[in-house]
Amino acid sequence: MAARRDGTAALEARLGHAFRNPAFLREALTHASSGRGRDNQRLEFLGDALLNFCVALAIHRERPDWEEGPMSKLRGVLVCTEALHAWALDLGLDQALSSAGRTALGPKPLADAVEALLAAVFLDAQAAGGDGASRVQALVEARHLAAIRSADPGLWTRRDAKTTLQETTARLGLPAPAYTLLGQSGPDHAPRFSVRAATGPHVAEAEGNTRKKAETEAARKLLDLLGPGPSA
Repeated sequence: MAARRDGTAALEARLGHAFRNPAFLREALTHASSGRGRDNQRLEFLGDALLNFCVALAIHRERPDWEEGPMSKLRGVLVCTEALHAWALDLGLDQALSSAGRTALGPKPLADAVEALLAAVFLDAQAAGGDGASRVQALVEARHLAAIRSADPGLWTRRDAKTTLQETTARLGLPAPAYTLLGQSGPDHAPRFSVRAATGPHVAEAEGNTRKKAETEAARKLLDLLGPGPSA
């Protein structure tokens, strides 16, 4: 195959898939703001389903002793925006994703681009007569298999802080946690959100570059006030 002239060869190498039809890759790397032809939203829709399936399949196979609850929590940790954003940065998608002249894209567009990229791999492999599902499964497991095999339910309590807080308040007989947006500051491309989490008399405040991250950090602080919960 001829060398790519559009700077995507390094991305393909990091991903571990050489596209036979570069059009799939171009679509996966086109953010909706770019105005450059078909964007990656349809691929992101397909990729989201593929990613969840592949992670669930790996967890089901590798952790036969786990019940549904821990399995769902681990899947949530592996497919969340934070995890996908980290994968996007490792792939160099912050440089490759085409947008409308922005100096930087936030975590969510980059996370969506990972899902779009997985869908593009699936379609590319299928179009070439291969097994697209197996190809995506291999890429997902190359990223997550070690984490799945080493996972301990207690280790993600802090990562899944909002769910853990909800479970902890229920166990302690406290009201369900309530989250209040206190304010937003900063420019549109780099906002800061301030959030308060409260349950009964217990209150904690935190900031983050997305409202979800601010809520998660506030939940972690509130968990610290309430004390440790069960590890599973």
